[in-house]
Amino acid sequence: MIHMQHVRFHYEKKPLFTHLDLEIPSGTIYGLLGVNGAGKTTLLKLISGQLFPQDGTISVLGCTPKERDPKMLQDLFHLPEEFYLPNITAQQYLKTYAPFYPKFDESAFLEYCREFEVSLTQSLHTLSFGQKKKFLLSFGLASNTALLILDEPTNGLDIPSKSQFRRTVASAMTDERTFIISTHQVRDMGTLIDPVIIIDAGEVVCNSTLDAVAQQFTMVLERTVPSSEDVVYSEQVPGGYMAMYRRKETDEETSIDLEVLFNAIIAQPGLLKNRSESITGGLA
Repeated sequence: MIHMQHVRFHYEKKPLFTHLDLEIPSGTIYGLLGVNGAGKTTLLKLISGQLFPQDGTISVLGCTPKERDPKMLQDLFHLPEEFYLPNITAQQYLKTYAPFYPKFDESAFLEYCREFEVSLTQSLHTLSFGQKKKFLLSFGLASNTALLILDEPTNGLDIPSKSQFRRTVASAMTDERTFIISTHQVRDMGTLIDPVIIIDAGEVVCNSTLDAVAQQFTMVLERTVPSSEDVVYSEQVPGGYMAMYRRKETDEETSIDLEVLFNAIIAQPGLLKNRSESITGGLA
């Protein structure tokens, strides 16, 4: 689906990616995580052909993104964090943009809009930000593209809409589709995204399923500050401290808290460096 090798990209004199490698197969809902400025949005724009690398190779759906091949563009939908909707009706929007996507399903679009409670009777320009986002989410899901890229899709959505978003995306997923969801809202996405990609300091420091992480680590809620030498990371949470341990053969497998995992990886890059084969290779 997506292959990136030795990718280098920088803004003017500011380096961002110097040697980025990434593999994303089809049929999964990937979560893309990283601190502010880590390069999540830039990475999505490189994948979708909106930015071009200074060096390295990128292949998406068998095409080179910078060539803007119609074969790739008709099978890729990208919803950016910031977007613009023209002062036209929903039907005018469909008439203009749906033909770019050969597999677009209008009946599915109407059903998604109904589920999201999106008004289709008023001009798109007059909708609230949340309504605009739900309209574009409905359009993107109904496009039936093989690759759907969503940058911070739950920003601007209320709590019921976030729940509906998770249900709708899960129902729209098939073995032939790949979703990449970039988010800061880890708690919102924790039950939806898997595998997880984490980028930090211009590198992919984790590309793994949570099940694979659970083969290497356990997480236990401790009532007091954990002092064992086996603790690789801990943070205070309601009720005590969530501690992350290297898993031993005799340890039972535990669920992985995605937010704690992310914080551990960002806080202790040395831990990943020492176990890079397990985290980014053996677990991928």
